[in-house]
Amino acid sequence: MTKPIIVVGSINMDLVARTHSLPQPGETVTGNGFEMTPGGKGANQAVAVARLGYPVKMVGMVGEDVFGHALIDHLAASDVGVWAVDRVEGASGVASILVTDSGQNSIVVVPGANGHVDRAYIDKNIELIHGAGMVLVQLEIPKDTIEYLLEICSEANVQVMLDPAPAAALPAATWKRVAWFTPNETEAAFYTAKESDAPTAAKRLLDLGLRRVILKRGAQGAYFADASGQANWVQPFKVEVVDTVGAGDCFNGAFAVALMEGRSLPEAARFASAAAAISVTRRGAQESMPSRHEVEEFLDQHKGEHS
Repeated sequence: MTKPIIVVGSINMDLVARTHSLPQPGETVTGNGFEMTPGGKGANQAVAVARLGYPVKMVGMVGEDVFGHALIDHLAASDVGVWAVDRVEGASGVASILVTDSGQNSIVVVPGANGHVDRAYIDKNIELIHGAGMVLVQLEIPKDTIEYLLEICSEANVQVMLDPAPAAALPAATWKRVAWFTPNETEAAFYTAKESDAPTAAKRLLDLGLRRVILKRGAQGAYFADASGQANWVQPFKVEVVDTVGAGDCFNGAFAVALMEGRSLPEAARFASAAAAISVTRRGAQESMPSRHEVEEFLDQHKGEHS
């Protein structure tokens, strides 16, 4: 029986404004488009997994508002299991996102209902978590909850992929309980005293006690390293970038699927890079997540490239 991927994380409504350039402090710029789309790093990763045809269940919270209804409906329509998603009084999580014509973005997240994902809620869903093939978690829910989740998963021998976004200080016990640590360049710099060199940054992260690190470097590709000494770059695919929102989440979801299906680390990273490359050619977060057929077709078209 295939064990599902369980995503414990945020569920937000993204309020996306498009503009020619990101405003400087005190500056007002005129936008050229606006839309509301389902988001949240947790929900994004869950949809990424579901689009690839792998069983996935979401553990998270939304508010008793109009956004809450829409967010649950969208997850369910994307084939994400939502029976564990709770609704609480108040507002759902919201992300205010600015996206430039070149695809760069700036994001402010208001947690809302995500802030109510606490230890009691984890206990309520502990059987679901114990039955996971892998748990994906991010830092858009309370840190105390994440620490408790990692403790539970460690005791049950359930591997956890931690996406440290937004970057925040973590207790020392965290590192040895994480199977995969997946920061982007900005997040990695937070944990490595602003080290910009990927191999050096990876080594510093491994020195903290992590077992495996994969650094997401956007147009530079991805760099993976583990405690055994294995390390290498996964070269990027050249595509026309339209929107980078959700690309890192797409990578994590696809990477988790590939690992669960038994692919080697280099193969899994290449599969994830292909999925993320497709996602940045489209607008939106969850809307941009590719299907398995699209990823396999993309890889076939780029066969022999960077392999």
